[in-house]
Amino acid sequence: MKIRSFGLPMAIVCCAILAGCSTATVVTLQNGTQYITQDAPKTKTADGFYEFKDISGKTVKVRADEVATVKKED
Repeated sequence: MKIRSFGLPMAIVCCAILAGCSTATVVTLQNGTQYITQDAPKTKTADGFYEFKDISGKTVKVRADEVATVKKED
């Protein structure tokens, strides 16, 4: 019984800590399209693309020359 009463609050605290680690980022393309990401996008890969997950969880891959700005969301 003690494990259950200790485990649930500990799990909630761990989830809260992990949720605080992600930083939403806004990726703006040259054409004005904006993507809000769950976390900072991976920097330009060897094949010349940025790769990130948007807030709906969809993986997006964009050519680096199409990206205008990458900023943390206010």
